[in-house]
Amino acid sequence: MRGSSRAAVIEGRPALESALTTGDPAVVADELFAVTGLLDDNPTLRRAVADPSREGSDKTALATQVLGGKVSQDVVGIVGSLVAQRWAQERDLTDTLEQFAVEAALQGAADATAIDQVEDELFRFERLVAGTVELRDALGNRQGDAAGKAELVATLLQGKARPETVRLARQAVLAPRGRRFDTAIEGYLDIAAERRQQFTAVVTTAVDLTDEQRTRLSGALQKIYGKPVLLQVVHDEDVIGGIRVQIGDEVVDGTVLRRLDEAKRHLAS
Repeated sequence: MRGSSRAAVIEGRPALESALTTGDPAVVADELFAVTGLLDDNPTLRRAVADPSREGSDKTALATQVLGGKVSQDVVGIVGSLVAQRWAQERDLTDTLEQFAVEAALQGAADATAIDQVEDELFRFERLVAGTVELRDALGNRQGDAAGKAELVATLLQGKARPETVRLARQAVLAPRGRRFDTAIEGYLDIAAERRQQFTAVVTTAVDLTDEQRTRLSGALQKIYGKPVLLQVVHDEDVIGGIRVQIGDEVVDGTVLRRLDEAKRHLAS
C-alpha cells in the first residue's frame, strides 16, 4: 500500500480494536467479510466510499445508510471509520476490510488461547488440499458450486478443527478475491503473524522434530530475526536428512539432498 492507504489503516484500527473488546469477534469477522463481499460485487458503491475527492463525513454517512440495520453498530463504526480516510486505490480499502475480518476471526481464537492451534490447522489444511489432486481441483475450481465447496470444507474440518479455522477455510474457498486457495490461506497466515508480531518458519524435514528440537530451533531463529518464530513442520521423505527452513523469501537449506546436489555441481565444474 502507498502512504495514504497505510495511514488510513492506522486511523481505522482503533475502531476494530474497540469492537473486538466489546463485541463478539466471530460476529465482527462474519460481518466484515460480508461487507468486503458487498463492495467487491458493487463497483459503484465501492467507488463512492473510496473516492478521495469526497468528504470523509459524506462517505461515512453513505456507509451508515447502506449498512445500518444490516450489520452490528460495531461493524458500522469500523466501516465508517475506514471509508472516511483517503485511499490510494479502491482495492486498498477492501483489502483492509478483509484483513480486519481475518484479524477478528483470529482474535476469537486468541481469546480461547487457541491461536497457535488455528494457525497450525490452517497450514495443515492448505497442505492437505495442495497434496490431494481431487481436493485441489474441487476447491480450486472457480466455476464450481459455491455451496458444494462450502459443504466439502465443513465435511473435512467439522469436529476436527476450531470454528475459526473452519470460518477462514470456508472464506478462502467461497471468496478468494481473485487468488488461488493456497494463496488466500497463506495471506491469512501472514496476517496472523503480523498481528502477533512474529515470523512463521516453514520447516521441511524427513522426520518430525522432538519438542526439544522445536524449542531449540525456534529459539535460534528468534535470536536471528529478533521476533518470536512459529514453526510449521512439513514432512518430506525426499529430504533424506537435515532440515530446510523458509521464513518469507529467505531459505536456509541444510538437507543432505541439497548438499549432495551442491557437491555434484562442484565436481562437474
